Amino acid sequence: MAGRIRQADVDEVKARTNIADIIGERVALKSAGVGSLKGLCPFHDERSPSFNVRPQAGFYHCFGCGESGDVYSFLRAMDHVTFTEAVERLAGRIGYALHYEDGGAAPEHTGRARLYAANAAAAEFFRAQLMTPDADIARRFLGQRGFDAGAAAHFGVGYAPKGWSGMHAALRAQGFTDEELSSAGLVSQGQRGVYDRFRGRVVWPIRDVTGQVIGFGARRLFDDDNGPKYLNTPETTIYKKAQVLYGLDLAKRDISREHRVVVVEGYTDVMACHLAGITTAIATCGTAFGSDHITVLRRVMGDDSTAGEVVFTFDPDAAGQKAALRAFADAKRFNAQTYVATGPQGLDPCDLRLARGDGAVRALLETKVPMVEFVLDQRIAGYDLRSVEGRVGALRTAAPVVAELRDPLLQPEYVRVLARRLGMDTEDVRREVERAARGGAGGNGRRDAPAAGAEASQPPTVDDGALKVTLATLPRTPDAGLERDALMGVLQFGHRMDASLVGRALELPFRNQPLDAVRSAVREAPDMQRPGWSVDAVATVREPYRSLAAELLAGDFPALSDEAAVASAGDLARRLVLRGLDREKAELLGAIQRVPADSDEGRGIRLRLRELDARRQALVDEGS
Repeated sequence: MAGRIRQADVDEVKARTNIADIIGERVALKSAGVGSLKGLCPFHDERSPSFNVRPQAGFYHCFGCGESGDVYSFLRAMDHVTFTEAVERLAGRIGYALHYEDGGAAPEHTGRARLYAANAAAAEFFRAQLMTPDADIARRFLGQRGFDAGAAAHFGVGYAPKGWSGMHAALRAQGFTDEELSSAGLVSQGQRGVYDRFRGRVVWPIRDVTGQVIGFGARRLFDDDNGPKYLNTPETTIYKKAQVLYGLDLAKRDISREHRVVVVEGYTDVMACHLAGITTAIATCGTAFGSDHITVLRRVMGDDSTAGEVVFTFDPDAAGQKAALRAFADAKRFNAQTYVATGPQGLDPCDLRLARGDGAVRALLETKVPMVEFVLDQRIAGYDLRSVEGRVGALRTAAPVVAELRDPLLQPEYVRVLARRLGMDTEDVRREVERAARGGAGGNGRRDAPAAGAEASQPPTVDDGALKVTLATLPRTPDAGLERDALMGVLQFGHRMDASLVGRALELPFRNQPLDAVRSAVREAPDMQRPGWSVDAVATVREPYRSLAAELLAGDFPALSDEAAVASAGDLARRLVLRGLDREKAELLGAIQRVPADSDEGRGIRLRLRELDARRQALVDEGS
């Protein structure tokens, strides 16, 4: 049996992989200075981006929660895979053949890899079945909704045969066990054994944000099918419906670029929107739109400002209105502006495309109204606004909606909007909104996000009884500033700096103890030309100083360009050496006062002073 992966291969795969590409599949990253990218942290919920990625170093660090590591640790944390699986997955992406050491421990696998493989095999099986004669009913279903073979292929749509074991037999023949197929949610258990979960249905593969198939949604086709109209994969290790959005793998790039997402209600609506040119459309998978979906979308959108748009499309019937109200309660957690768009005559995007063409689907977005206005209209719709009692009742129902608006500029505007809707005096409406705000402060406080800047001012955290040191806890002195910036420069650009200069700078003890702990570890780095050296150096820093080292590697180095950053890092290292020379000179000047000028010791000190001055001048000339 193969042993562990050869270390040279582990290093080579990491060196050939751009960590920004891997993280960028889940998080919208924006430029944040020389060699640095920034986005919303995938490890904790935040409103302002504090998650930094340094592609050249192959490193990420969150200044909010402290998570950090390399591309392997990112995959292990996000996808719950073993180290071996992380290496194998990245090697597969770049087509690199791994070698295993004989006699070592067998590679560890969590089983998740088999679930992904089983779902991928099932998706291929269903796709192939759509071309068979038995799938005529499925092809007609798609054709009647305006989807041809090309559309089906683009979205990977397939057909689950009507029999009980077609897929089961096909995947068993590929080596999958009943236990694996059951864990993947592909088969169900009956009194006579396992059988296909999806039978006689059109099947849509559901993919995660990286494009891996994690489950399926299936639509009933036959009248004698007593199951639900839509049947989804049950909850599995890799399929969590509260976190999954259909079509996000196809839409994520345009969502990130346009800062707009369109939330529709079904698989065919997503297809219709994409085919009509609205390539930012996504849908939930058999569950209501919730807070976990918001978290996923905000990371993809890079939702750190009010510039983005989230447009919900709901049916105008009672169920659609109820869905809109549920979405509003959660949608307030978006920084982006939220809207509602309803099709003419209640047509959803799929039916609208069939009836009026692609242009009508695109025009649907032009009818959008702010989510707040939509909810206000729903709240007051049941009241008779011709009577005093009706207007007062409507005001009491709608006032909490306005009271919960966070934006201090929006709230007074919506006070006026509500007053016009009700035909009431603006001051009366404002007083009721203020009363509602006082009455609902407790609930609102729990639901709303912390004030801007709260994350940046979090108190230092405690790790194993010791105070964890960060950049924010360092003293604001010239010495600490020089040591901090010089270490940041070496960690980020050491592979491009003069090795002799870096060595001389790191030989000298630092005056700040935490920074000196980092310096000691960085000094021991065996080869600064090796890819990933700085990540390994950070890992060797002793606690409680490791977070500080991670922040130094991931922090924003002040420079206007890559070349300027390298030059600045060299200048900082040179200043450290000069500081050391000046310190030594000051000690010698003190010593010469204590010995006779014509003594051998005095002559020796004067000689050393001349040597120091010569070395200092050479160093200054070198940097000029």
